[in-house]
Amino acid sequence: MEIAGQIIGGETAAVLIRQKSDEPVELGDLLVAEGEGYTILQVKDLKYRSQIPQGMRELASGFNLEGYRGDVEFLEPELRNYIIAEARPILHVRDGEPMLPKRLPGFFREVRRIRDGDLAFLEKPRNPVFLGNVRSGSKVLETPVYIDALDAITHHILIPATTGRGKSNLVKVMLWSLADMDRVGMLVLDPHDEYYGRNEAGLGKHPSGNVVYYSPDAPVGGNTLAINLRALRPEHFEGIIPFTQAQEQAIAKYHNCYKERWIIKIVEGEKLSDVKSVTLSVLRRVFDVILGVYLDEDTGEIKSRGGVFRDVGGESTIKDIAGHLEDGKIVVVDTSRLMGEAELLVGSVISGEIFRRYQKYKSTGELRRKPIIGIVIEEAPRVLGKEVIERQGNNIYSTIAREGRKFNIGLVAITQLVSLIPRTVLANMNTKIILGNEMAQERAEIIGSASQDLSDDNRAIASLDKGEAIVSSIFTKFAVPVKIPLFEEFTESTDHEDDEDDIEFIG
Repeated sequence: MEIAGQIIGGETAAVLIRQKSDEPVELGDLLVAEGEGYTILQVKDLKYRSQIPQGMRELASGFNLEGYRGDVEFLEPELRNYIIAEARPILHVRDGEPMLPKRLPGFFREVRRIRDGDLAFLEKPRNPVFLGNVRSGSKVLETPVYIDALDAITHHILIPATTGRGKSNLVKVMLWSLADMDRVGMLVLDPHDEYYGRNEAGLGKHPSGNVVYYSPDAPVGGNTLAINLRALRPEHFEGIIPFTQAQEQAIAKYHNCYKERWIIKIVEGEKLSDVKSVTLSVLRRVFDVILGVYLDEDTGEIKSRGGVFRDVGGESTIKDIAGHLEDGKIVVVDTSRLMGEAELLVGSVISGEIFRRYQKYKSTGELRRKPIIGIVIEEAPRVLGKEVIERQGNNIYSTIAREGRKFNIGLVAITQLVSLIPRTVLANMNTKIILGNEMAQERAEIIGSASQDLSDDNRAIASLDKGEAIVSSIFTKFAVPVKIPLFEEFTESTDHEDDEDDIEFIG
């Protein structure tokens, strides 16, 4: 039997293991201790130990540095100098059933490295979203890691990491799995135009054909992103664009008076008796800057600078996108050419339409026959941040974070700065796929809001390499270390889901 070490004592939070000299253990390694079933442990720290006094070691080192290596010898050095691993029990398995560990393995119990067979109690969920393979330290097992799409998305997913740790690659891998399902629709607001794959590997090459692409400059096979001004309502701007009280009142009056043509009338400069001219001028300027629409003084026609928001055309875009989502498709919306507020407004209009529809379906009893909807948001603090909510009030995204679960709508929020998101919102993000993060404050926020106790994982999170992650979820028995495959390699592989012999994972 392959031996990694032997338990020599410790306490509930830290089992001490003396590792075998020719079986070195590394941080994050998963080990197994047998006995009345078996206990899975994870290495949290490594420390030097020696039976030789410190002074003697310093003297021996000095001899070696000065070139007297042949004169310095220790009796059985591999027994007197060794490394102690601090490991924490994370799961106990008895009769094939996993449970939280409530007692420690025995003294001098031999431990070995985990094997794929040790995870045989895990099963593939009915609606699997592939995340990667179980990782033991830097070693990757063949056991795939899945989460159930219907559970995880409706309970919201948070993906925190600093730049360059593989957030977009992870989301691509997840969406590739979701494209095979008709019970899940995904709205992807893409500010960098990186998910569809116009110039690189992307979701557009998925064989199912369930990926729909909208862009202001759509390629062949794509759809032009054009939104008619009549589709916009005052509530779409809530929490997205900060209006003063006077401006909000003016907007309400124009909407009550002109209905769906309210923006057109403001841009045209149509005056209302109880709206000040200065307020009207500011609103016209705001719509020019954010929506890119203005009145051509020469022709008297409304023109569009960016082409997305327009007076003519785009009448059915929002309904078409909502229809694709209800058909269980992935809709990628390229917002890379829009300013920040305009980009968020596009997402607000689409999300608001879906939320409104699903509220109606719930009241009529049709909701159970509809697919769940997930919304992917990059740089989530722009709409879920503490200051944004305090200054501008709730928006459709914060509403979905609080209430979306009741209507089978969830968020996949991606961020570098978890500390900017309120704890009340973080508490609703019940699955966190944690990638590397060097910032101590951000790690503290992640650990404080995780579904499992990650208090010993501070160093582990900081040292996660690109493509390495920890999955903490209410749907997993323990925080699962995973290795996410490179998207290009993942799409070329045809065996990871179809191999009936694979041991598959669900929390």
